[in-house]
Amino acid sequence: MSALLLDGKALAKKTEEELSARVKALKERGGSTPILATILVGDDPASATYVKMKGNACERVGMESIRVEMPSSTTTEELLNKIQELNDNPNVHGILLQHPVPEQIDERACFDAIELSKDVDGVTCLGFGRMAMGEEAYGCATPKGIMRLLEGFDIELQGKHAVVVGRSPILGKPMAMMLLNANATVTICHSRTQNLDSHIRQADIIVGAVGKPEFIKAEWIKDGAVVIDAGYHPGGVGDIELGPLKDRVAAYTPVPGGVGPMTINTLIYQSVDSGEKKTA
Repeated sequence: MSALLLDGKALAKKTEEELSARVKALKERGGSTPILATILVGDDPASATYVKMKGNACERVGMESIRVEMPSSTTTEELLNKIQELNDNPNVHGILLQHPVPEQIDERACFDAIELSKDVDGVTCLGFGRMAMGEEAYGCATPKGIMRLLEGFDIELQGKHAVVVGRSPILGKPMAMMLLNANATVTICHSRTQNLDSHIRQADIIVGAVGKPEFIKAEWIKDGAVVIDAGYHPGGVGDIELGPLKDRVAAYTPVPGGVGPMTINTLIYQSVDSGEKKTA
């Protein structure tokens, strides 16, 4: 069996071309250029790299970005004030608060302070609740990116048994709800699930989102499954032992180049959508 490579990098590039055309059309209609505001608190080098990558993605499609940098000593109140300032700015169409923030900050309070219409990263409790109920809201960027990847490669979800390994509020939980809304039958597992391998063996679609390198073993995954690896760790490995699977599964995401590019692409996609809605 030759497995289908779910190439997120290629799909993201194709989508960027489409988004560039949408941004150009928006400007020609007299609308304002979509603007994504990114907030980076502290000096974590990985977070700084991610924010830079998101700014570069904005530039590639003709968007603009506002980069807000705040010191490690920032308080919850100071961050809330900055978020409110961006909420009140009519020229800002999307707000991204880079995770994680320094430990003295109430991250959840700050996420939830983001206005729903500007929550293009899908991190608010209100946005999650609306998404789970099938109401209009921007989906959390990584799971929404996975859903767009599955759709882009015509992976059938209806009636399939999907197993999500991971329960984080910005990945595992919203991933499960999105798959459920797409009419999959969903099992949610995590690092403490008993007999984890027996659950995974039943999966038509497996999503690795547990945050531990190669935690999910290849021998647990049945032939013909669709394998989505949302992890990335030093050495270029994900949460799933992918090597032995490439000749016996139906489709899989490479690490890197699968889920990662679609996460950033979804953030930009939803920012452009927000800009269009403000002009409509």
